[in-house]
Amino acid sequence: MPDSANPRLERVLAQLKLYEHPLLNFSARAKGDGVEVIIQFKDPKIPVHTYYFDLHPRDLDDPQFEWSFQRQLYDALHDYFVEMFIRTPQDRADRQREDRQRRA
Repeated sequence: MPDSANPRLERVLAQLKLYEHPLLNFSARAKGDGVEVIIQFKDPKIPVHTYYFDLHPRDLDDPQFEWSFQRQLYDALHDYFVEMFIRTPQDRADRQREDRQRRA
């Protein structure tokens, strides 16, 4: 089914047009009966991954879709930004273990 004939995809694309972010671009594509939302960092010189999340038909067909979509988008943004960390306090034990192995 072409994207232009996919009402679920069109619904998501219409919602994404309502969001603008200084660091991120949003897009979507059909994925089976659902839709895959794509979040990309605007600056390609910064090596961060692209984030994907799926919207299932039951969510896309929900009468409260606009509200649940916003919640899912914000949850995905939180996850995406957390995944961008290159170091966290939890890495300390790994770094100490690596230092001991190098010294041994």
